[in-house]
Amino acid sequence: MKPFHFKEFTVHQDQTAMKVGTDGVLLGAWCSVANDPDTILDIGAGTGVIALMMAQRSDAMTIDAVEVDESAYEQTVDNFEKSDWGDRLYCYHSSFQEFADEIAEEEETYDLILSNPPFYNDNFETQVSARNKARFTSALSFENLLLGVSKILSENGSFSVIIPFKEEESFINLAKKNKLLLNRVCRVQGNQTSEVKRSLMAFSFHKSEIEEEHLIIETDRHKYTEDYIHLTKDFYLKM
Repeated sequence: MKPFHFKEFTVHQDQTAMKVGTDGVLLGAWCSVANDPDTILDIGAGTGVIALMMAQRSDAMTIDAVEVDESAYEQTVDNFEKSDWGDRLYCYHSSFQEFADEIAEEEETYDLILSNPPFYNDNFETQVSARNKARFTSALSFENLLLGVSKILSENGSFSVIIPFKEEESFINLAKKNKLLLNRVCRVQGNQTSEVKRSLMAFSFHKSEIEEEHLIIETDRHKYTEDYIHLTKDFYLKM
């Protein structure tokens, strides 16, 4: 599997079941760093792409990632070390639940938390267990994700996530149970005629008027919309 070259860093992905995909890049480009976070956490690093994007976009001195799968963890560490920001990036090999409990116990918090979490709640699991763990909610349920985030997000911090659009409403309700309130949402379509596939969402402990956005990725096969180019041009080589 070839490395994925971005403008300012390269992601090797030969050791992990989760490859660089549009979802992770969308999240890394869309989430806000306007509050100048000092501490950032990427939950379920995969290849480390989101944490690397955060290193490019922010001055945060602490950018951590947590990854439960051993080969994905090793791949992330390797990608961090090969980047220009190795001194700011660190990956923990742990389940998120254990990690969150430990961080909470130390009374530490993060100003910005991001996650491109495992999807399917459905009961069909593919034969490859590593890909299962990466893709299926059984490895990290939305409940556990939100519970953990609520324990380690700083008081004025922000949590950004990308999930299937069909899960949006139930995710917002689960977040509310953990005192996390929706501040921003962007609904993503592949093209003008396709259905809305993804929801990018940002939560915090503070109520605000919800900013609603809409993003269409392509006008035609490999012809990208102005909005998508504007969002990703600092990262993709060909934008």
